[in-house]
Amino acid sequence: MGWFRRKRRVEATDGSDGARAEAPDPRTPWPEQHVPDDPHAAAAEFWRTWAELLPHLSAALGEGDTERAENLLVEPVAAVHPGLQFSVDRGGTAIYALVVSGREDPELRPYTDAWKAAAPPDDAIWEYHDSVPPVPDPAGVAVNFAGRRFELGEVRIVAQVDDSDGVVDVAVHHPLFDEVDDTVRRTMTFLPLDVTLGERLAAERLGRVETAVAPPSNTLTLVEFRDLVRRLAGEADPGGPESDASS
Repeated sequence: MGWFRRKRRVEATDGSDGARAEAPDPRTPWPEQHVPDDPHAAAAEFWRTWAELLPHLSAALGEGDTERAENLLVEPVAAVHPGLQFSVDRGGTAIYALVVSGREDPELRPYTDAWKAAAPPDDAIWEYHDSVPPVPDPAGVAVNFAGRRFELGEVRIVAQVDDSDGVVDVAVHHPLFDEVDDTVRRTMTFLPLDVTLGERLAAERLGRVETAVAPPSNTLTLVEFRDLVRRLAGEADPGGPESDASS
């Protein structure tokens, strides 16, 4: 399932503006979706349903059918709030991770907070996240997209920090950007940032985001960029592969 953060302006360094998403046809009626009044009651109901679904989820995942597993969760997640998105991913410490995200929408935050607060403890099989987490080592990630293989270890970032609020404006470059169209560039501009920072930190700390087609100077690797943003956010270095990159 695709993940989308709140919209930001994306500009190419050649001066062309990022394309705007087309608005839905106003003549098309939008189906009414129920929004629970009580986030905590909705969360409790989800976890009751989760316990009932676990054998079926385990069977689907044991057969390698992630799509079937996710289909089982579409209605339960929507019952918490129809604006939430989710995915079943590989876990960081557990085998699987269930990620339920409100894309840092403040109206959805009470529902993801209640969902996470009511979640069972992480165990060896499942871990639970209320926003998309960062990967441990983005330099080791490769994304096959639009017929190209984007090695995230080749991404370079130009970062400019606004000292007044700690927000970071960035330009993102990959060597393949001059071989793909604007749509692919936009996707591969934001995806490395989310993979590196995680959804919540990216939403809190990123300001203006640009696509750099030509190789820029004074760049950072993704790991070095994450170290910078985490320092700005006052987060302790968690160690691991990324902790050595900026030393």
